Amino acid sequence: QVQLVESGGGLVQAGDSLRLSCVTSGRTFSNHAMAWFRQAPGKEREFVAGIFWRSASTYYADSVKGRFTISRDDAKNTVYLQMNSLKPEDTAVYYCAAPGRPFYYSGWLNDAGYTYWGQGTQVTVSS
Repeated sequence: QVQLVESGGGLVQAGDSLRLSCVTSGRTFSNHAMAWFRQAPGKEREFVAGIFWRSASTYYADSVKGRFTISRDDAKNTVYLQMNSLKPEDTAVYYCAAPGRPFYYSGWLNDAGYTYWGQGTQVTVSS
């Protein structure tokens, strides 16, 4: 059974930092592109950051560029999202996602290209 389990969310103040983790199990994801999405109340789910297999390159939404960093440690089956200089508009449930097969990429923003999703972790940033 494939699982993606996020953790690390919480309530912080504007300007603070958080590091989210996504631990995968049930299959190997070392050759999968991995991504973080988020969904704020009343809004559609949106792409946040993505990382190719073997950490070849990363991609960020404009709204988080320069503040967030995605990374992966395949030896630990974990993908991270380091979030710095948090803003109230970063408040959302954050999800980890992966495509259904290795070496597959259909565009970071296309959430239909992801087969596996975690349950999400809540991030709340107060002003």
